[in-house]
Order: sequence, then structure tokens, then C-alpha cells
Amino acid sequence: MASPEHPGSPGWMGPTTQGPARTEQEAPATGPGLPRPGPEGHLGRPGHTDLVSPSCNSSMTTRELQDYWQNEKCRWKHVKLLFEIASARIEERKISKFVMYQIIVIQTGSFDSNKAVLERRYSDFEKLQKALLKTFSEEIEDVVFPKKHLVGNFTEEMICERKLALKEYLGLLYAIRCVRRSREFVDFLTRPELSEAFGCLRAGQYAQALDILVRVVPLQDKLTSHCPVAVVPALCAMLVCHRDLERPAEAFSAGERALQRLQAREGHRYYAPLLDAMVSLAYVLGRDFVSLQEKLEETQLRRPSHRGVTLKELAVREYL
Repeated sequence: MASPEHPGSPGWMGPTTQGPARTEQEAPATGPGLPRPGPEGHLGRPGHTDLVSPSCNSSMTTRELQDYWQNEKCRWKHVKLLFEIASARIEERKISKFVMYQIIVIQTGSFDSNKAVLERRYSDFEKLQKALLKTFSEEIEDVVFPKKHLVGNFTEEMICERKLALKEYLGLLYAIRCVRRSREFVDFLTRPELSEAFGCLRAGQYAQALDILVRVVPLQDKLTSHCPVAVVPALCAMLVCHRDLERPAEAFSAGERALQRLQAREGHRYYAPLLDAMVSLAYVLGRDFVSLQEKLEETQLRRPSHRGVTLKELAVREYL
């Protein structure tokens, strides 16, 4: 698993401070200081702040820098999400019986063709609550978590009641900025699917991995809109899967999305391996590979330690 010093690893977000709970209306606007991603140094961890600014070694022109910051400014606009508990089903196994709740996450204010559909059981919500209480006890002190009952948990009446309570619970958590940006909250909504996708990638099941990534990446992107590099590992995994399935055009498209999020971040651990993969894809597709090759050589001269690691080698290490 990658260490906190590596931005762009799965799960991660902005620094938080303990204090009174704030709703979205009370929270100050997002500033230029964006968090450093990483599997252990996720979102919401004090002391892991990293300014997303162009590297002092960057060769970007003034115009490129202006375009970069304009794009970043647009990304800082808060994406508002709506949570629905659409349905629930009772699942019985040999030694256990539990209810699976279907969560639908959609972006409000416009038609959302990439709504996310996922399932979580009540115990998953319990784990989220316990994890949040460790870091955000004051912020969520007014958020009511639906308690488990000793009996009657599988009655239709109780399931319907809990669906409404869990929907309200997610909405209240999301309204608190430091919570919705936290590793705990984002992991609850994305980590099981991402872990499964990267597991499929490691097993060489590229089609299955892609099927999952296509569904979870849009949600991850929305949840981490204030930290664009957070979705880079998943996009690079899509590139690897498409490439190994001999779909170079689709692989190149995923790589372009990842590179866009790594503008002025040539120190990012994925930057050089991604450029190397894009050079090969561009050559196969008959596109401009020379400029990509030049960027790669410049990066390798300034940061020789990045040589030798392939994009696939990085991807298979995620979510171990």
C-alpha cells in the first residue's frame, strides 16, 4: 500500500480541524490549499495538508499556468449530492442473516447520467459511525444514528423506518464539509467497489475490473472534486485494463483524463509511469507522442528515481 507521502493514492482528503459542527451554509469557501491524497493519509486528517501548486521545476508557460489555475478554480466548486435508500433486501447465509440497503447517489441541480448505485449492510453504517466518532465527535454530535434493536430488525415496518433514517443520516453527514471530505466517508461509499476492481485487475480479470471502475469512478470523482488527483489511480487502472484488452483508444482516453488531473504535479508518483504508458499508446494510435516523450525525459532528468516503475506495477499495488 502506498504511504501518505504519495499523493493520489486511493482514499484521502482535506485537512480538518476539531470544532463546532458546520453545515454547508456555514462553512467557508474552499481555498487554494488542497489535501495530499494517500491510502493512510486520507482526507480529513490534520497535518496532511499539501498545496496543489505548480512544481518549482515545472516548465509550464504563463498561459499554461493561467489555464491550469482556471481549471482548478472550476473544480473547487462544491458538487452537491443527494442520497436515496431505494430498496432493501434480506440476505440469509449459513450462519448469518442481514439486510442489504441499496443506496443511490445522484448529483443535484442537473441531469445526472452517472448516478451511483451501491449496497451496504447496517453493520457497514455502524463501522462508519464509529470511525467518524474517533475524529469528528464534536462535528457530528447532533447527527442521530439509527440504533439497532434486539428484535424486529427484519420486519417490513422496521426496514422501511430504517431506510428513511439511514437516508437522513447520510444527508446530515454530507452537509458537514469536513466529514464529507474525510477518508472515512469517502471510503464508505467507494472503497469496497474500488478494492474489488483492483483485485480483479491483479487477477487479470480486466473486463470485470473495468465494469466496476466505470460505475465507481464517477462517484469517486464527485466526492473528491476538491482534490482532483485522488481519482488518478482508478483512471490509471482503467488505462491498464483497456490496454491489456487491446483497446488503445479507450486506454489513451483514460490516460488523458488522468494527466489532466496531474497538471503541474510532476512530482506525483503516477506522473512519469503514466507519461511512459501514454507515449507508447500515442505511437500505436498515430498521435503526437513526441511532446509526451519530451515531458517524460524532462521529468526523468529532474527525478531519476521515477525510472523503472511501470504503470501496471503501481496499479496492482493499490488496495492491497
